[in-house]
This record gives sequence, C-alpha cells and structure tokens, in this order.
Amino acid sequence: MPMHAAEVRMIQGSNIFGHERPLVVTVSFCSCVLATVCLPLLGLVTCVFISSTFHFEDATGTHCQVPNYLPSISASISLSPECYIWRFCIGLHSAPRLLVSYTYFKFYKTRFSSRFPESSLSSLTLVFSIFENLGLLLLTYVSSSETYFVHKEGFVLFIVSSLINMLITCRLWRAIKDSSLSPEDAMSHHWKVRFLLLNVCFCAFAGFFYWKHNMYCQSGSYTLFALFEYLIVFSNMAFHLTAVWDFKSQEVMVVSSSEDKDF
Repeated sequence: MPMHAAEVRMIQGSNIFGHERPLVVTVSFCSCVLATVCLPLLGLVTCVFISSTFHFEDATGTHCQVPNYLPSISASISLSPECYIWRFCIGLHSAPRLLVSYTYFKFYKTRFSSRFPESSLSSLTLVFSIFENLGLLLLTYVSSSETYFVHKEGFVLFIVSSLINMLITCRLWRAIKDSSLSPEDAMSHHWKVRFLLLNVCFCAFAGFFYWKHNMYCQSGSYTLFALFEYLIVFSNMAFHLTAVWDFKSQEVMVVSSSEDKDF
C-alpha cells in the first residue's frame, strides 16, 4: 500500500518463548528522495542568507575589488558558521543519495538486462552518480579558503559527472518511455530532459560570466555568475526530484537482527 512521503512505520514483533522477533522499520522511498533534495537546499539557502546578512563584504569580495551583490556558493560555504551548516547537511544527505543511485542502477539492470547499449549505460549511471557525490563531498569538506585547487577540482568533478549522469539518464528514460504506456514515465522523461537543458544553459552562462569577471573585472559579472551558479544547483536538485515519480510506491525496509534470549 503506498505511503505518504514522510510516513514511517515501525513494527515490533511479540516475544515468544524468549525469542523476540526483529524490529522492522519501513520508510517510503519518496522520503529518501526528498532527503537528498531538501537537505542540500536547506543548507544552501541558510548559508547564502547568513553570508549575505552577516558576512556580506567577505562573501562578495574578489581580487577585482569591484561591487558585487551576491555571494558565490564557494564563498558562502567557506565562512563560519556557514561551512559547518553546509557540511552537516551534505554529510547527512549522502547516504540516502547513494541509496537512490543504487536503486536506479538495479531498476535499469532489471529493465535492460539483455539490451545494448542500455545495459552498459545502466552501469555508467551508477559510476557517474558516485563521482557526482564524491565531487560534492570534496568541494564541501575542502573549502576554497583552505585549498583552492582541491576545492576547484571537486567542483569540476561534480559539474561534469552530474551532466554526464543526467544525459545518460535521459537516454535511458527515452527507451523506457518508448516501451511504456504509463503517463508518469512519459512525464518523468519530459521533465528530466527539460531540467538537463536548463542545467546545460545555466552552466554555460555561469562559465561565461566567471570568465568575463576574471578577464575584465566588470562590476556585476561576478553577481551574475553567482546567480547562475545557484540555478545550476537548483536545476540539478529538480532533476533528482523526478525520482519521486519513478519510485512513488516503493518502500525502504530496515530490519534489526534478532537475538535469542535464553534464560
């Protein structure tokens, strides 16, 4: 029976002749999906708000020394206490995110077990999803103010891996849509493609304004870079949120090990 997104059930078996049946906890899969989106979203909004309100000069200042009006994500998550808030949210969301990635992998492998190239692409989605998560963890726990090169490489790994992962995912869902009569499969593919296109456009604009800021030091260029950087993250989150349609009736079950109690 389908459950609401935040619903959790706990079932405790009765104790029979000294043997306690295991505790079973079931959580709707939508809750895991929402955790992978809402935790980073909450962390990002909180960090940008604190940086803009209390650390505006530090968060918006660059080597060009021209007026800027929005802090970049890297600047927002490198200050204190923002960095701790961001690290907490990203660390907490990592396990559910990997669970979602593995669930997609198993779903694709079952659906495309004997089809080429879909079967191979299914494995690649898992690989690039893991790389995407590793890149996010790297840019999170190594701030730009600590080791800029490592932070930058983590950011590049995150962006490249996420784009490839989204591209392959759209290719797989086109195959699913073509062989499915479900309107939800068609809708999932429809929005995945649109969020991918938006993400590519936002990446291009962010790259352009970052180059323009460093090349010409024009006032406002870094602000536009920061804005499109936010939009990159939001479109990425929206893409991952489509998993709610893909696994809306699924549940995650956790079963505790049962221990014999002999007296």
